[in-house]
Formats: sequence, C-alpha cells, structure tokens
Amino acid sequence: MAAIALRKEVIPLRTSPPHPAAKILGERADAVRARFEASTGYRRTRAPEWLLAVLAPVAGLAVLVALWALIAKQGGRIPDPITVAHAAAKIFADPFYSKGPNDQGIGWNVLMSLKRVGIGFGMAALVGIPLGFLIGRFRFLAGMAAPIIALLKPVSPLAWLPIGLLVFKAANPAAIYVIFICSLWPMIVNTAVGVRQIPQDYLNVARVLNLSEWKVFTKILFPAVLPYMITGVRLSIGVAWLVIVAAEMLTGGVGIGFWVWDEWNNLKVEHIIIAIFTIGIVGLVLEQALVLLARRFSYA
Repeated sequence: MAAIALRKEVIPLRTSPPHPAAKILGERADAVRARFEASTGYRRTRAPEWLLAVLAPVAGLAVLVALWALIAKQGGRIPDPITVAHAAAKIFADPFYSKGPNDQGIGWNVLMSLKRVGIGFGMAALVGIPLGFLIGRFRFLAGMAAPIIALLKPVSPLAWLPIGLLVFKAANPAAIYVIFICSLWPMIVNTAVGVRQIPQDYLNVARVLNLSEWKVFTKILFPAVLPYMITGVRLSIGVAWLVIVAAEMLTGGVGIGFWVWDEWNNLKVEHIIIAIFTIGIVGLVLEQALVLLARRFSYA
C-alpha cells in the first residue's frame, strides 16, 4: 500500500502545433519587407568578413587610445597621445643619426638589438633543434635530458646574465649568451615532442626496409617534425625579443633596452612610450613572419 501511495503518475509532455495566425503573420512580415526593399532599394545584408576583420582591431586600438588620453587627462606625468605623436614625428624624422657611442637614433638601437637577437637565436637553433631530434629519437637521451630541462627551463632569463658577465667579461657577449639560453628550451622541447608524435608504424617500416639513420631523418622525421620545429622557433623568437630589452637595460651600450633606460634617466617619458610601441611593433612583425612560415610548412 505504501508503494502504491508513493507511486507518481508520469504524464507525457504534449506539444501543441503552431497557431495558424503565426504563419500568416510571418508571411505578411516577409511581404512588407519585400515591398520596402523594392520601393527604397535598401536591402539588409551582412557585413563582409574582411570588414569585420579590419573594424575589430581598429576599435580595439581606439579604445586603448581613449583610455590612454583619459588617464593622461587626470594628471600625473603620463603624456597624452598628441604629445607622444609629436615626439614620435621628431624621432622618426631622423632615426639613424649618430652623435657618439651613447647618442644614436632609435633605428640604430633597434638594429643592434635585432643583431644580438639574431646571433643568440641562430646559435640556439643550431644547438637546440638537433638536440630535440636526438632526445625525441632515443629514449635513453630523453631520460638523461628530462631532469636537466625540468631544472633549468623555469629559471628566469636575467638570472643567467651574471654568469655571462663572469664568463665573457663583456656586456655584448653576455647579452647574446642570455638570448641563447632562453631560446634553447622551446626549440628542444617542441622538436622532441614532434619526434615522439610520429607513428611507430612509420619507424617499423623503415626498420623493415633497413633504411639508414640518415634516410629515416630526411624521409620520415624531418618532414613530420617540421611544423613542431617551427612552432618552437616561433616561441623562441618571442622570448628572445622580450629578454633582450631587459638584458640591455642592465648591460648598457647601444640597443633599444638601453635607449629606454637612457630616456628614463633624461625624464623623457614620451620617448619611453614611443619605445614601448616600437618594441611591440617589431615583436609583432617577427611573430607574424614566423606564423606565415608555420602555415607554409603545415600539413593537413
């Protein structure tokens, strides 16, 4: 009896058909819209995708400039966008002037920073990519490298700078050494991961065909690992460009990081903001160049 009392009756849910008036109203709305378009020539269409792709970044930059102007208007020492624009016009009117070793245009400073990044990054690629292939290919080497990478990869880049100054006893090679160390890990890790993602069946076929290790590398490993390798290169160049600015602030000399610090000592805040935008634009160009390269070598 208790079970009967607790039993609940399940009533199926019934959906009523649409009301006939809804269909009539919809047809009338379509007819009114068609007559309006025919009489006025106006037709509502979706905005093209390229227009949306252009408007979104422009709107974002407009919001950034508006917030910047609002903050500058509240007082303090932050210059407004118009003041920075006038200063930028003067700086970029002659970006490659040279009045001594410590007074050079922003163009020379950017080129010097790019030179350091290129040397350190190139050395890291020559060492890191082959190491990544070896670590991914041989399990014993992977076991040896795992604790080293886990220990040294999280170390802050600037922590390596005193070691570089101690070893090389000069600021320029020390900065390049820091770039080399920081660019090394993404290339090693991504290349090794790419090698491990290769299906074992491919390597088994190579073993059955008795292919040499060089043939395995050129015909199987390299084409399959190339997208992973370029991803590691892309991450490394971003890290290298970030680190060189901080390293140059500490080491001095010619470079965009030193230029920022020198302008701070001269209390030219508008020049610091110009340098910030310059650093961002150069980093964006480097990033997008490697993105295009990655798309070129991506396989479906």
